[in-house]
Amino acid sequence: MCGIAGILGGAQGEAAKAEAYEMIGAIAHRGPNGIRVEQLPGVTLAHARLSIIDLEGGWQPLHAAGSTIIGNGEIYNYIELGDAFGLGDKLSTGSDFEPLLHLYALEGEKAFQRLRGMYAFCLIGGDGRTWLVRDPFGIKPLYVSGCRFASELRSLGPISLARPAAEELLALNYVLTQPLRAAPGKALPLSLEGRGIRGEGEPTAVAQLITEAPPASFLPPWGSHPHPLPLPPRGGGDLIDHLDAILEDSVRVHQRSDVPYGLFLSGGVDSSAIATLMARLNERPVTAFTCGFDAPEARDERGAAEKVARALNLDWRETTFTEEDFWRIAPEVAWHLDDPTTDYACLPTYKLAEAAKGALTVVLSGEGGDELFAGYGRYRRALRPRWMGGRLAEPQIDAPFLKDRGQGAVARWRAVAKPVDWQTPLQNAQAADIATWLPNDLLLKLDRMLMAHGLEGRTPFLDRQVAAFAMALPDRMKVRGRHGKWILRKWLERVCPAAEPWAKKKGFTVPVAAWIAPRAADIGPRVAACEGLADVCDLDAVRAVFTDETQAHNRWPLMFYALWWSIHVGGASKAEAAEAVFGG
Repeated sequence: MCGIAGILGGAQGEAAKAEAYEMIGAIAHRGPNGIRVEQLPGVTLAHARLSIIDLEGGWQPLHAAGSTIIGNGEIYNYIELGDAFGLGDKLSTGSDFEPLLHLYALEGEKAFQRLRGMYAFCLIGGDGRTWLVRDPFGIKPLYVSGCRFASELRSLGPISLARPAAEELLALNYVLTQPLRAAPGKALPLSLEGRGIRGEGEPTAVAQLITEAPPASFLPPWGSHPHPLPLPPRGGGDLIDHLDAILEDSVRVHQRSDVPYGLFLSGGVDSSAIATLMARLNERPVTAFTCGFDAPEARDERGAAEKVARALNLDWRETTFTEEDFWRIAPEVAWHLDDPTTDYACLPTYKLAEAAKGALTVVLSGEGGDELFAGYGRYRRALRPRWMGGRLAEPQIDAPFLKDRGQGAVARWRAVAKPVDWQTPLQNAQAADIATWLPNDLLLKLDRMLMAHGLEGRTPFLDRQVAAFAMALPDRMKVRGRHGKWILRKWLERVCPAAEPWAKKKGFTVPVAAWIAPRAADIGPRVAACEGLADVCDLDAVRAVFTDETQAHNRWPLMFYALWWSIHVGGASKAEAAEAVFGG
């Protein structure tokens, strides 16, 4: 896990090196172990390192087999790739990225299809081609502007949010139309010639190549088009055994690290599944962190987490998120989310990372379990007929303060999430979330909140092999009656009954509305005064949100947006933004 930045083509020399230092310095929190900047013909590369694997030899850029790579993330199957291709004596480091350079020399971009991991990288090939590549799920971020690329938007210059993006943020809780965000699962090709790109090497030429050259598309995260597996006899025992083997293998490779690792444990099905397998695979107690809340309105899952922790003999550590934490952390969250999401789960995730810093460097978590094994209620509703309350699994917008009531955001969501040629509506709903909600909200949250503290977040559910298995399951192995994630619950019932996998899902709520309520009358006019809201919102309706208790759930998104806009567009410091929005 690191931060990367670079300049491809254009003017080189000391000016480019100074700019690269400025770009990587803006995201130095991603790589607390050190920064390196290196120039090659026509290229300036910058890397801020968080040391995870091969602490001494894994510094980047890496050079091997005539190529160079600079990357953020982890390639989990690097050992297997080295063994399969007999790379042994050819490897000069233990880095998880070096085997890819040798594979690229053998088979070009086909090597990208062999990777299991989370990554965003720039590979400069010995064949004269340069690639900007992002993993198929979009676990690791990558942004491209003209001839520059980076792990975070802040490295690429002034940040803005166009009207459609602002509407999406306030209607969907995340942004779909971010033009600088590289799409998950794409490899953007460039051609370097001499000291430029395609001869001229001007920034405009690079921008045209990135947008006009056909990218090399990966297969979907689940591999080739899945056809549902046949429903097995006797309640799915064979598939449950298969699930056990696949999940264990994924957790095993996700644990690969030369630094301390542990997990975030909520007590729900997904994190309990990860905890169960980590306990199985480790001789020493695994360190697990859980966050709870001190407000009576909150759904506190510490009791369930402690029960699982005791059953698995985990080194369990709890932390409490207080009202004081809310007011302190909100501006920090807004600052780190240069690419914004209003998901209030960012707040406890930040606090968990803050608590884990010093004890852990790598954290496993359960993101992706709901999407791959159909855990959301909206999936079950989508399978019901209309006369039984069924409806499409698409965003339900409640944003009366938006001038268009969020309808433009829904239309754009439908365009991105349009059904593919799947076998079932359930698979279509899952694929839509994997294309929209997952990379632009959940994974963005995990990346920014953990990297704020120099921690690496890993997601064992979001693995090619797990996804290929899960997406090909018959619907009945995922949804039965009022239960989603049926096969995952059935397996967890067998391996960790203390997790109570059939208990009613409590959901995850942060009592932000209760904390805002006493100050709402003062905060409302302050939020309405935010210049960034005027273009997309009815400001009278914004003020009404802070006086009408039936709209209390809309206060946090608006308040967050005002904080975010003040910091990233208005140029305020975190303290100044907090003063402007919260008051004294």
